[in-house]
Amino acid sequence: MFVEEKAMTIDYRLANINDLEKIVLLVQCAIRNMEKNNIDQWDELYPVKEDFENDIINGDLYVGIIDSEIAVVFALNQESDEDYKKGAWVYPERSYYVLHRLCVNPLFQNRGVATKTMKYIEEMLKHKGIQAVRLDVFSKNPYSQRLYAGAGYVRTGTADWRKGRFYLMEKYISEQSKYSEIGLE
Repeated sequence: MFVEEKAMTIDYRLANINDLEKIVLLVQCAIRNMEKNNIDQWDELYPVKEDFENDIINGDLYVGIIDSEIAVVFALNQESDEDYKKGAWVYPERSYYVLHRLCVNPLFQNRGVATKTMKYIEEMLKHKGIQAVRLDVFSKNPYSQRLYAGAGYVRTGTADWRKGRFYLMEKYISEQSKYSEIGLE
């Protein structure tokens, strides 16, 4: 007998200050998971509670909820490190947002949460009229590299930070109509 698996529903919303402690714990658990997989990407210096608190204050931090639990957290804004200027961005003239600190709760990993979240991010930004997404991915994190490459992101450069080399990546997500560019739409 075939039993159909219930479709996973993720409810996304802006994070609020009441989420902060749960987010910090979630990220600490994710860091331990990464360390078990020899991925030395995040630590006690980054990301820290203040990063997430500032994201909440600025209205940049989102959470995805599954069964009343925070399953995923990410920040979106137009801020980037100085090294982003090194990127050979494919769409430098297009409007873009930068994805920061995408983290799936270890309790929900390997269930398609990150893939579904990337699709949500792209659709949300398209709806806002944003045309591209930029991000950076740790060169020693094969899981994140597969996620982003599978979602259609392309490498545009590198940045060398405290933890090592990161790949700068970009995806064009929206084709602006030629009519809207001249005000006819």
